Amino acid sequence: MNRVIFASRSPAETRVIAARLGAHLAPGDLVSLRGELGAGKTEFVRGLARGLEVPEDVVASPSFALAYEYQGRHTLVHLDLYRLIEVSPEFLPDLEDYLNGPQVTAVEWAERLGDLLPRNYLEVLLSISGEEEREIILTGHGQRGEQLVELAAEELGRR
Repeated sequence: MNRVIFASRSPAETRVIAARLGAHLAPGDLVSLRGELGAGKTEFVRGLARGLEVPEDVVASPSFALAYEYQGRHTLVHLDLYRLIEVSPEFLPDLEDYLNGPQVTAVEWAERLGDLLPRNYLEVLLSISGEEEREIILTGHGQRGEQLVELAAEELGRR
């Protein structure tokens, strides 16, 4: 499992980091976003959207809708599982398609997926390190996840 750590001094910098990563995302990629409330998960998704040529101003936290789809260079599916205690394919019929389908999927509160997470994914852990500062840890799971960590390290510099 590869891992790289970045520091962000502002929400704008978090979006820039994510946009540079998003430029490398391809259909079938899944980005798992973890972190406490206010850590910047939705800001990170806005950056991914920019990297996928989706207008980032259309990206909102889907806390009530659970899922949004955005069209760009590749389709971006944005899931927010915060309000769910238990996640199952029966509850969200398209869940398995979102997790294993031909689009890029970003999942906030992805730890709630448990065993439903696919084998290959990129985990993004955002931690609050100051009023505007965040520590961003990218961890690759499976071959594609590890490849994305390497691309991010090359693109943004390793720490």
